[in-house]
Amino acid sequence: MMAASLGRRDKKATATRLKADLNRTDNSSGVRQLQELLDAVLNPEKPAADTEALDWCKCLIAGGEGFEDFCKTVRSYDNATLCGLVWTANFVAYRCRTCGISPCMSLCAECFNNGDHTGHDFNMFRSQAGGACDCGDSNVMRESGFCRRHRLRTGENVPSIPRDLLLMSEMVLPRFILCIIQYLRDGYIEPDTSTERDLQKVLQQLEPQISFLEELTKMGGAMRTVLTKILTNQQTFKDLSMGQEENLYAKRNYDKYLSALKNSGLVSVEEKCHGAAADVTGDAEGGAGAVVLLGTTAPGSPDESNKEEDQDAGQSVGQRKRVKLSSNTKDPCIIESLKHKCFLEELLFWTIKYEFPQKMVTFLLNMLPDQDYKITFTKTFVQHYAFIMKTLMKSHESDTMSNRIVHISVQLFSNEELARHVTEECQLLDIMVTVLLYMMESCLIKSELQDEENSRHVVVNCSEALLKNNTYWPLVSDFINILSHQSVAKNFLEDHSLLMLWMSFVSFFQGMNLNKRELNEHVEFESQTYYAAFAAELEACAQPMWGLLTHCKVKETQEYTKTVVRYCLETLQIWFDAIGFIDEPAPNQVTFHLPLHRYYAMFLSKAVKCQGLDLDSLLPDQEMLMKIMVHPLQIQACLSEIHSNMWVRNGLQIKGQAMTYVQSHFCNSMIDPDIYLLQVCASRLDPDYFISSVFERFKVVDLLTMASQHQNAVLDSEQERPMLEGALTFLVILTSLRVHLGMTDDEILRAEMVSQLCMNDRTHSALLDLIPENPNPKSGIVPGSCSFEEMLSAVADFKAPVFEPGGSMQQGMYTPKAEVWEKEFDPIMVVLRTVYRRDVQSAMDRYSAFLKQSGIHTGNPWPPYKERTPLHPCYKGLTKLLHCKTLHIVIFTLLYKIWMDHQNMSEHVLCMVLYLIELGLDNQVQDNKEDEEPCIEEHCHDSWFPGTNLLSNLHHVINFVRVRVPETAPEVKREAPPSTSTEASSYGQNSRRLTGNWRENLREAQVFSLVAERRRKFQEIINRSNTEATQVVRPKSSSTRWVPPGTPPQLVTEILEIRESMLSLLIKLHQKLSSKQNSLSASWLEDMDTSRHTHGDGITAIERILTKAAMRSCQIKRSIQDICGKVCPPVPPKKNSPTDKKTMDKEERRQRARERQQKLLAEFASRQKSFMETAMDVESPDTEAAMDLGASEVMESEVLYDCVICGQSGPSTEDRPTGLVVLLQASSVLGHRCKSKEAKKLPTSDEEHIYAADTCGVAHDVRLTLMQQFFKDSSCLQSVSIGWDGGVYVQTCGHTLHIDCHKSYMESLRNDQVLQGFSVDKGEFTCPLCRQFANSVLPCRPGRETEAGAWHTPTNKKTFVLVKEVEDLQEKLGPFPTESNLSKEMELVIKDIKNTTQKKYMDYGKNPGSPDNDFLFMYSVARTNLELELVHRGGNLCSGGASAAAKRSCLNQLFHVLAMHMRLYSIDSAYNPWTKLTQVTQSKEAYGFDEKRPEVPMLFRDVPSLLIIFVLTMPQPLRKEHFTCVVKMLYNLQFTQALAALSTKFSPEERQAWSTSGALKKNAANAETSFEVLLSHVISELSKDNSVYKVNAEETLMLISSVWSPQSIEFSLQQFCLPFLRLSCLLQHHLYGDNLTSCLEEEEFSSLAVCLGLLSSAPPSNTVHSASCLKWAVSTFDLVSQWCTEVTGLFQMQAEQSLTLLVQEPQWASPRLLQLPDNYNIIFQYYHRKACTACKKVPKDPALCLVCGTFVCLKGVCCKQQGICECVLHSQHCGAATGIFLLINASVIIIIRGHRFCLWGSVYLDAHGEEDRDLRRGKPLFLCEERYRVLEQQWVSHTFDHINKRWGPHYNGL
Repeated sequence: MMAASLGRRDKKATATRLKADLNRTDNSSGVRQLQELLDAVLNPEKPAADTEALDWCKCLIAGGEGFEDFCKTVRSYDNATLCGLVWTANFVAYRCRTCGISPCMSLCAECFNNGDHTGHDFNMFRSQAGGACDCGDSNVMRESGFCRRHRLRTGENVPSIPRDLLLMSEMVLPRFILCIIQYLRDGYIEPDTSTERDLQKVLQQLEPQISFLEELTKMGGAMRTVLTKILTNQQTFKDLSMGQEENLYAKRNYDKYLSALKNSGLVSVEEKCHGAAADVTGDAEGGAGAVVLLGTTAPGSPDESNKEEDQDAGQSVGQRKRVKLSSNTKDPCIIESLKHKCFLEELLFWTIKYEFPQKMVTFLLNMLPDQDYKITFTKTFVQHYAFIMKTLMKSHESDTMSNRIVHISVQLFSNEELARHVTEECQLLDIMVTVLLYMMESCLIKSELQDEENSRHVVVNCSEALLKNNTYWPLVSDFINILSHQSVAKNFLEDHSLLMLWMSFVSFFQGMNLNKRELNEHVEFESQTYYAAFAAELEACAQPMWGLLTHCKVKETQEYTKTVVRYCLETLQIWFDAIGFIDEPAPNQVTFHLPLHRYYAMFLSKAVKCQGLDLDSLLPDQEMLMKIMVHPLQIQACLSEIHSNMWVRNGLQIKGQAMTYVQSHFCNSMIDPDIYLLQVCASRLDPDYFISSVFERFKVVDLLTMASQHQNAVLDSEQERPMLEGALTFLVILTSLRVHLGMTDDEILRAEMVSQLCMNDRTHSALLDLIPENPNPKSGIVPGSCSFEEMLSAVADFKAPVFEPGGSMQQGMYTPKAEVWEKEFDPIMVVLRTVYRRDVQSAMDRYSAFLKQSGIHTGNPWPPYKERTPLHPCYKGLTKLLHCKTLHIVIFTLLYKIWMDHQNMSEHVLCMVLYLIELGLDNQVQDNKEDEEPCIEEHCHDSWFPGTNLLSNLHHVINFVRVRVPETAPEVKREAPPSTSTEASSYGQNSRRLTGNWRENLREAQVFSLVAERRRKFQEIINRSNTEATQVVRPKSSSTRWVPPGTPPQLVTEILEIRESMLSLLIKLHQKLSSKQNSLSASWLEDMDTSRHTHGDGITAIERILTKAAMRSCQIKRSIQDICGKVCPPVPPKKNSPTDKKTMDKEERRQRARERQQKLLAEFASRQKSFMETAMDVESPDTEAAMDLGASEVMESEVLYDCVICGQSGPSTEDRPTGLVVLLQASSVLGHRCKSKEAKKLPTSDEEHIYAADTCGVAHDVRLTLMQQFFKDSSCLQSVSIGWDGGVYVQTCGHTLHIDCHKSYMESLRNDQVLQGFSVDKGEFTCPLCRQFANSVLPCRPGRETEAGAWHTPTNKKTFVLVKEVEDLQEKLGPFPTESNLSKEMELVIKDIKNTTQKKYMDYGKNPGSPDNDFLFMYSVARTNLELELVHRGGNLCSGGASAAAKRSCLNQLFHVLAMHMRLYSIDSAYNPWTKLTQVTQSKEAYGFDEKRPEVPMLFRDVPSLLIIFVLTMPQPLRKEHFTCVVKMLYNLQFTQALAALSTKFSPEERQAWSTSGALKKNAANAETSFEVLLSHVISELSKDNSVYKVNAEETLMLISSVWSPQSIEFSLQQFCLPFLRLSCLLQHHLYGDNLTSCLEEEEFSSLAVCLGLLSSAPPSNTVHSASCLKWAVSTFDLVSQWCTEVTGLFQMQAEQSLTLLVQEPQWASPRLLQLPDNYNIIFQYYHRKACTACKKVPKDPALCLVCGTFVCLKGVCCKQQGICECVLHSQHCGAATGIFLLINASVIIIIRGHRFCLWGSVYLDAHGEEDRDLRRGKPLFLCEERYRVLEQQWVSHTFDHINKRWGPHYNGL
């Protein structure tokens, strides 16, 4: 066959020939040949993994060209004006609210950076579901925000594409796409038989083909047009899809497709017949359902239906009755199965079937810039919408799938034009609502609210996966998205049947997640379903509601609001009927979910506020209002019950619900509408009815009696007070909150902001989060409203972050301005918005602190009273609450009870009562004419007050009250025992006596009976039968409550004589509070200064009320003066009964106990402080030595140590040694020092690099390696120090302990099961006293402080005598330590020290583990610690003795431990450097070419190392004169080295000149101490033989431009010698306790020289000569010559190498971390996409080492070595197990220290001084210099372990 032969020939040639054939006018043969070829190549029976077919397609499409070239050509015709870049999850994109029209707008980084967004409200974000770039799309964003490329629309003027270029593509691609579809059909198996894996396998095989399609889409507009044609052409689909008749495979393939299709409807075929039947029988109970649903899913296979039955059998009976809903959808097409007309539709179908594979999704989205495609695709998507959701519900991977769905839908529905188009053409809204209903119907259960048995209401079951896993969110999010378009929302609001459907959907959530109060046992299992419930109400009900509300803002949209309100009321009525509600809520039940109530409330509020509708026209009748108010009121009462611990048996979750209900994201959709609705009801219902309902709901009716004792049928006595407080607070909130009653949006924003700031200072982001989004959207600035930022600057001051080193990292905070505290602090708003009760207290504490500070009020202030914004006229009825007799009776009763000290009253109760009185005075009722009330009413009422107006009732005196009291109460007549107060006895006896005479004047006035009257009256109004009402109202008789044995006392009726009015009670309370009689004189009103009334305590509040009342009414003013004028001092009421006394005293006793506790704590703290101070000083090395210089004998004063474990004090002995608590850590800080003081810059582009070659560590390594090439190994190892990298640093907290105590302490830690942040097995512990981290104990040497007296005496011996003594001391072996506990411990510490660092940092010798190597390591430990102390002191000793580092230093003890260990080695006398320092040896021929390598010349040796070696190897303790002698001799060497190094820097001419000028002075007297003479001598000596000056002279010329003067030479010499002097001085300070003197930097040299005894007294600073410190023991010139000859006699070395060793660089700048760029974005953009150098992939979590700039993969498995991840590896390599890493994607820094790590925090803060961990907010971040300095300082001072507290093990996984 022809195609086969073609297949074998060269593909390119074939392609070229076919292209030519097809270009002819008669191309039929070409077409035929091509089809035959494709039949052979694209045979779907071949395995998909075979790439041959793909290669053929590429070749054919390119028509014989190379495929790459073809791509380029096509791209050049790209006419796209949109960016359309598609990204997947985790991609970093940008969103600019200033430029976005749709809230979903997003930009890719390239378009964002190329656009101008300066000053805009933008943020960077990590995409969750994926997305696409909207640049260039003016439907979604403003054109001003387009980037340069898309603003200029470069695509429009591209030439049109030549026809023949894409000819082949048009022919080949349809077959290629068909081939993919056939593979997909073939590979698909229904989910019940298949596993996820099978589908994944099919997809993996198709990967290359789909990627190829993706590649095509990226070729630009021209290719996309071709693809669109192919995908949407219906004819092509018809021709190809079924396959030709004779092809059996194609037929089978097509059948598979059809069977898959059949299952795609919401209702499967078998179910349709059931549906018809259901229609006849079903009696639309549950509202309008969408679909006939007999089960969760359509029983598509026998397997599935079985599952269903089992499932049902397992459920409880109540849930089993799955509710049938009648099918009355408008449009059956939503439900039916799909039909496909083009490739695009079938491709989408398979994409859904395969659960949205990422590649397919990306391909479909990449095509979107093509407009034709976009429209067709959107329609196809909508057509498949129901099928998508059905698949989603069945999916196991619903999370991933949801993201992919939203990835697509957000691109389609954010565009208003497109959304409107599909809403009109494809009934998108109907589809969405129907599918939502369908979804929720799969998890309905019977509601148990109210009447459990007969309830017909169904609700969603929150424990179903659908709700628990938020499976519904893609749907809801699409719905909210399309409702944000005005035109779509209009469609929705105009379509009444849709609205009705929607309401029935909302009613599924009404009353979900019902809580029943547990009365006996604690619940066994706390369900967490409430998360799902709150999320569902917020997302599925509230957000669509807010979306609709945004379109109901103007008068023109009145009709919409009316419709919604009407349907809300209808649905509510249906709901009340369904749950069988009459007028009382079922006891002990609460649901927080009433979305129908909230819809109603919010639309009412909008109607009045924005649309000018009349409230009454939207309200139902009184009876309905009474019903509506019940459930929201129930929630308020239950909140109070929950906080009063009445629901404690329901577990913590009930508290969680109460908190979520008021939390910032929920409050404006939950508690705010509820309270508004109650306000509406209160303003329209009878106020007495409302008030009595409130007290009844809060269960405190029984408490409201004048009697001192009562019985409460429903509350325990400890719950009474919080419940009463709750009821009063609720009334105050209800009457004073104005959020929906007349405040403007700006005022609301301001009030919210102030209340949040008053609770606590807040960061900017916390504040943004805490303020409800509606009515003020924080994104995008609403025209005409005040922006968030402006408001913030008006009410708050910014407090920049402060830093205490070692303190916590603080964020920038906003704090309220003073005038806000003074005028705007509103405790009521605070109470409403607090999630935690402690926040209210916090706000009050802050308020009182402000008052104290500004001197306004010093005592304990009461919450201030705040004037309210005026009420909107519609809600004027609300003030009737404050002017009703019931409330006044309650107020009167409570005032009386507080005055009489009855139990369960509190300051808070009084505060709220006063608040209510004041609100009443401020809100007068307009019309004062009393409505005539029915006569029954009169009878009940006049007994208390004449009218309803508060002003007139205030001074109304009440004489007698009849109460029901237990027989045991003090009011009941008995013979008064002598102890009772006169008052009690007076109304105990007299009132009984009076009974007969006064009978006619007494009124019956017990509040509860009044409530009953009220209710009865109301029932009559509503024309209900009287009998039913009484049944309802009768309170449960007290016998229902469990009563302890001994029946309760009988109730008897008593009459109390009161003779008080509210006014007189207020004045008496004023006297009581101020505990002065006559606290108010008769004339106080006249001389009242009203201004000081705003802030203060209860006294101020009462005065303020009295003043207001007097101003409003003369009668009151007179009454006040009368009452105050009655001079007779009232007897202060005594406590009525012992029980009362107890309760009142309890508070006082608590207060006293609290004070005692405070005092004790303070005392303890001061003790601890003084102890800490002494403990810290105990080991301070410069403690004065006890010495008596007069006497020659030494006073034996041994050092005493305190053991912090056993508390004993005593010396350290051989048997029982004491040790210092120390932390040993390996450190490479010294090795990272550089020459320059400037820190290195972090590279942020490919051009920049960091080189490590100039660091201290590298320099020392190079030096040692070079030495080891030429010199004897043992000699090399004594000529340098190691420990620059990986040296061991020892620091202490200064506390000591017995070593045996420490061992038992470690044992106890080992047995302690508590999770510690450290590993006891590694010897880690925390200091028992100061809790500082430590890992070893350093034994203290027994003996005196610092061997004083003789060791210190100044010496007059001649230099050569001392030199000889030192030599003898070195020969003399120290006494070998005896075996004792002390020596054992010392050896153990040495072992610890060795284990602290890694092997590679210890073995530098040729044969590892040799004594020489050990020796080097030991003295280097001393060197490292000295050098580090120098660094901590700022690199010099100018600051003198005091230093934070000195506190941590334990060099004295460390030296003794090291010295003891070093005594094991003795230096072979033949090679002892001391002889070379102090004697001129004769044997010149030692340096022949003997078989051994020579020793290191003295001029190459490191002088400080020699010093430490001498000190450590000589017998301890060393006399100071000997120490000074060693220093002097070494200084000579150091000085000579300085001269030699200096001479190499001269040009040959200069060298000549200095040499001759010096030689002339050689015979002068001071020749030995003149640098000129010595310099000339050194130059001449080094010029001999193998001269070091032979090195190319031109090079040195290049370097030196300046001329050397004697001053500059002197300066260089001093600089060269300074490091040695500093180290010697520090060492002397630690060994002998000498003080370090502070000095100026320029005097440092002379100051140190004097300190070391090199100079006798300090000359004036400018005349000091470094040479004058020289003290030669033997002939100067001979010695120098000898040292120089050692260098020039090295014949096997190159001159350059000698030079390198000769020129040492002792000066290093202090260690620095890298210098970071100011803007974090620079780092982020460069590094977050950068590939790792090791694995060449872009790491998931990239990190940067801030010490050396290395880029590493955090946690990356790719770069693991031997099970250790890259960050840990790098920390070992770069910082000897300390690493500081910046995590690029999180902007935070982590510290790795050994086997532990911690999160340090961030050094980048945003404009508001806040961190942005994980870049969640994505605001621009800037470097905070102070924080970075703190980080650097902790690194240099090795204090990470002490300052950072939260450490955890990293298990090598970072």
